[in-house]
Amino acid sequence: MPDSQILVEARREMEICNACRYCEGFCAVFPAMALEREFSTPDLTYLANLCHNCQGCYYACQYAPPHPFGVNVPQTFALLREESYRQYAWPAPLARAFEKNGLVVALTTAGTLALVLLLIGTLTSPGTLTSAYSGPGSFYNVVPWAAMTIVALLTLLFSLSALTIGGLNFWRDAGKNLSLRSRDIALGLLDALTLKNLGGGGHGCNNSDESFSQSRRYLHHAMAYGFMACFAATCSAAFEAYALNLPAPYPLLSVPVVLGIIGGAGLIIGTSGLIRLKIITSRAPAATELFGADFALLALLWLAAASGLMLLAFRATDAMGTLLALHLGLILSLFVLLPYSKFVHGIYRTLALVRNAAEGSN
Repeated sequence: MPDSQILVEARREMEICNACRYCEGFCAVFPAMALEREFSTPDLTYLANLCHNCQGCYYACQYAPPHPFGVNVPQTFALLREESYRQYAWPAPLARAFEKNGLVVALTTAGTLALVLLLIGTLTSPGTLTSAYSGPGSFYNVVPWAAMTIVALLTLLFSLSALTIGGLNFWRDAGKNLSLRSRDIALGLLDALTLKNLGGGGHGCNNSDESFSQSRRYLHHAMAYGFMACFAATCSAAFEAYALNLPAPYPLLSVPVVLGIIGGAGLIIGTSGLIRLKIITSRAPAATELFGADFALLALLWLAAASGLMLLAFRATDAMGTLLALHLGLILSLFVLLPYSKFVHGIYRTLALVRNAAEGSN
């Protein structure tokens, strides 16, 4: 199968960069590039996912546009990453969701909201959404326990399976049959958790122009750790419900609620800030055709977090039923879409950092 136009362009730019080496100290990409004698498709895919899009190399490059060489590594690698998401997605027919991600997000969100409302209308009595409930198990007056559990479990299992298989597909090509040690995995995970490479060469990212800032790194931290806290809140709530037989909703100072508040706040701060940066960023080094997918995922994460916090604030009122239906619909659509959105870059980038740590220690 012939290489795509993006792969051909990425190979051309890497050959120029490999001859120049000016950006070698900027981030992990250029030292990793220098280890390659030729740039195979898996190696280019690995380098593209190792790139954190700090854009420092674009502003430092003497061969960037309007130079005839037209080297624009951030833009080219962004397009190649998106191509890799489609290449490794599972099941393969659903990979086309990446092509019109904004539309897919809108339709999936509408569909899951309709599903939740249909379940409520079918399985409960009239007026359920507009009635006030309180105390343990009040959520199940709106959505029956069995329906909530079965739909949530199936959706989560599908999402985790798709993400895992996609990651394995990526590693099959990009892993280069490396013999990993526990130290390599630990260093790769540490780089992923600290987002060290979002600091560019140490001064930060070039978010909108040639000036440096750490704001993108901090906002990614807020969003990523907020998401993890929300997931931990869901897991702890499931443990309390099924292992301890303590039905939701839970007290304000319980583990699920505290984690949910922290996670929801982190998600709202992180996604709001990243949306702002996406709006003000310079278009020159950016792959603007991917902005729709980026905005769609950020908006869905923001809505999921905001609806959860609203549900917590008004769970003892007659607005609870509507807010619960809205929140559950958004969460279901989020889990369905995660394997077919930019969310997968977290998995592929972590695996790329693990390979980078392994090559650095050999």
